[in-house]
Amino acid sequence: MKIPFNKPYMTGKELFYIAEAHFNGMLAGDGPYTKRCHQWLEARTGSKKALLTHSCTAALEMAAILADIQPGDEVIMPSYTFVSTANAFVLRGGVPVFVDIRPDTLNIDERLIEAAITPRTRAIVPVHYAGVGCEMDTIMDIANRHGLLVIEDAAQGVMASYKGRPLGSIGHMGTYSFHETKNVISGEGGALLINDRRFIERAEIIREKGTNRSQFFRGEVDKYSWVDIGSSYLPGELIAAFLWAQLENAEAITKTRMEQWQHYHYALSPLEQAGLLRRPIIPAHCKQNGHMYYLLLNSLEQRTQLIDQLKALHIHPVFHYVPLHNAPAGKQYARCHGQLTYTEQLSERLVRLPMWVGMHAELERVIDAVSLNVAGTTLAVKNNPNGLIHAQH
Repeated sequence: MKIPFNKPYMTGKELFYIAEAHFNGMLAGDGPYTKRCHQWLEARTGSKKALLTHSCTAALEMAAILADIQPGDEVIMPSYTFVSTANAFVLRGGVPVFVDIRPDTLNIDERLIEAAITPRTRAIVPVHYAGVGCEMDTIMDIANRHGLLVIEDAAQGVMASYKGRPLGSIGHMGTYSFHETKNVISGEGGALLINDRRFIERAEIIREKGTNRSQFFRGEVDKYSWVDIGSSYLPGELIAAFLWAQLENAEAITKTRMEQWQHYHYALSPLEQAGLLRRPIIPAHCKQNGHMYYLLLNSLEQRTQLIDQLKALHIHPVFHYVPLHNAPAGKQYARCHGQLTYTEQLSERLVRLPMWVGMHAELERVIDAVSLNVAGTTLAVKNNPNGLIHAQH
């Protein structure tokens, strides 16, 4: 049987809530389910304002507008990230400035940020890779000393934290993704978290096509009109209804994924001890969310061989980002500060293993296949797969 890289998980309530939204007769954005999701996100993160968007890309684009990025303004970020991290700022005329990543967490190396700051720098965009927090204390200190904004790309960070603070809630703004490959999903979807109150009013306007429609519905103005730039960034109510079923079960989903992550981590430890690969490194002050389990092989050739061998066994692992600075648009619209040594080396060696709620015997198949391919024997010490706890409806 095929083991896909990802298999979207449903709690069992999604279709009921979608039908209820239809029965209520409101399918456009900002209906009752959207408001429930906003309240959940604000309560969970402590954010001053949460706004659902139709994608994390949309949330990043809103953040770029709110940051008032102008042509030529620079934004410091890692090159090892999804294209939307950079594209949101390039659309405003901004220039992504790429710095290298840390060799342990694959997050932006906070020690390289300050040297990359110029008079044109306006913001820092840390990306919390695999739901593991960047060194936010250092990043916020740098930003505060230089008068810069911090926009967290926490696309992979729902239910994860840094020193007890939810990812996405530490910078001036944060963004989440609810894409079907994430832990908590709505098919497509995202959210903008606003942690600095000065951006709230304008964020509502930008999200509603540049109008003060939200103020109108609260009775703060007698009619609404076009007052600023903006676009249609809000999702429909059916998306919010689906998401609400997921948010209700976010704790159980995260618990299950963490158990699967730990199962991989324990079973594959002999391969690391033998020097055949490296497992993820999680700093003690970071609480991750089991978003992905990746391995760092010793070479590109070894990674390619492993992926090919697993696919021959109907197991579908994947590599991850091609560094943006090596992409055609990255060369055109961005620049690098210093050598991106770890970005280039580690991106060629990383492979992500299948990870989705509902994996049981499949975990053992993946572990055995990895061990046999990498070591030539089944080194993995396995736990009882029946001990895994299911996400509860």
